[in-house]
Amino acid sequence: MVLDAQQDMTVVGEAGDGVAALAAVPQVRPDVVLMDIRMPRMDGVETTRRLSEVGERPKVLVLTTFDLDEYAFAALKAGAAGFLLKDAGPAELLTAIRAVHEGDAVLAPSTTRRMLDQFADHLPGGDGEAAAASAAERLAPLTDREREVLVAVARGLSNSQIAAELFLAEATVKTHIGRILHKLHLRDRVHMVITAYETGLAG
Repeated sequence: MVLDAQQDMTVVGEAGDGVAALAAVPQVRPDVVLMDIRMPRMDGVETTRRLSEVGERPKVLVLTTFDLDEYAFAALKAGAAGFLLKDAGPAELLTAIRAVHEGDAVLAPSTTRRMLDQFADHLPGGDGEAAAASAAERLAPLTDREREVLVAVARGLSNSQIAAELFLAEATVKTHIGRILHKLHLRDRVHMVITAYETGLAG
């Protein structure tokens, strides 16, 4: 009801589980999919992963519980454009859908930090000197300024906030973000956050 009441939104389909969702997507061709994590037959992580392997895939916005659903991080790595708490109000839900549709990531900074901290031990890369060397190698293409911008993105700052903090023009921040994505072969802002935590740059 909330979504259909918006002039710029239409609910084109609903599915009770991941299998049904995968079957429905090619038929209804949604721009954005609101994906639950825990579903019968196929969970939201696997469904998101399979959708991300399709050419013109819809953007996936994951719905997670406030107690940090253990699969939410996996869903982000599988290709989700962000996540939203299930107790989010209508206004927050609508804002998140529009943001994802426009290509932005939807990440609540405080919740993102708690979730990544909780699952830090499960991040790839191992530990010790090998992990440090791997992290250094991954970040080697970045300039010092680009590293600063990456850390700021991982903290959940918007482009305008980063510009103010680093005394840069907002257009310059956008340029740095584009270069980071290109140099590190990252898909979007979500993967920037994940990479910052995986490499120990943020934490």
